Amino acid sequence: MPTYLPFEPNPRQPSKPPPPKTIDSQFHVLGPVEKYPIRPGAAYQMPTATWEAALRMHKALGIERGVIVQTTTYGADHRVVLDGLAGMGPNYRGCANALVFAEADDSYLAKLHDAGVRGARFSFRQELGAVLSDQDFARAIARIRELGWYAKIQPEKDGIISSVEKYQALDVPVLIDHMGRPDPARGKDDPNLRKVLELLSKGNFWVMLSLGEKISKAGPPWNDVIPIAQAYIEAAPDRCVWASDWPHPVSVVQPPNDAELLELMYRYAPDEATLNNILVRNPAKLFGFPE
Repeated sequence: MPTYLPFEPNPRQPSKPPPPKTIDSQFHVLGPVEKYPIRPGAAYQMPTATWEAALRMHKALGIERGVIVQTTTYGADHRVVLDGLAGMGPNYRGCANALVFAEADDSYLAKLHDAGVRGARFSFRQELGAVLSDQDFARAIARIRELGWYAKIQPEKDGIISSVEKYQALDVPVLIDHMGRPDPARGKDDPNLRKVLELLSKGNFWVMLSLGEKISKAGPPWNDVIPIAQAYIEAAPDRCVWASDWPHPVSVVQPPNDAELLELMYRYAPDEATLNNILVRNPAKLFGFPE
């Protein structure tokens, strides 16, 4: 299993504080491995990144709320998320891994919901080994509809084009991770960018403005991803959210200081009202936080 680099342990304060009640729409909690063993066949194992370390990062950046997203590392075993939610308190929500629908019963789903889980993340990346069958996917969406959750889509390495037919007709809220992983070098001609814009026109699709540092082909300060984010904001200003993606899983180069990623978000937003929508109002609506 490859060795991946850990998060920056000393996050600095950003150039300006984010709006009050800002929400980090995706971060992960990983390890320690002796307490939370990885599932058999997991595609990767990351250095330990506890909920306490995540909370320190949020406090340094001025982030008050967030969503713990279960990684494929643990699959259907959500102890790390449940413990994180218990430790971090009522300002935090959770997002399950979709394997839980195939491997757990309704009582476990109820336990997750009661703890603050409000969505499930689906992967169609075969190399991660966490892909539901078509039958299990259909059952999962039916349960999501009953629970009032959202569906979260992890894009393929080459974007969403290869898997989008599986979910583009869904009628539940759908959040596309990582801007759909477009190629900035292709600009407006990128098929992933065009497809995300098409999905945003439906009204129930959302997009997460995250992973700009990895999507970028130009490198820091990642100016080439700004037009992509701004195209999404223009198309659906009330259905864009932002996330740090801490602790930056499967990083083969040293992850940036998380303040830099928040400052990149500042450059996406044309004005303070839009920034407040993306960091506060929009995610509060999607994740069930009080505004």
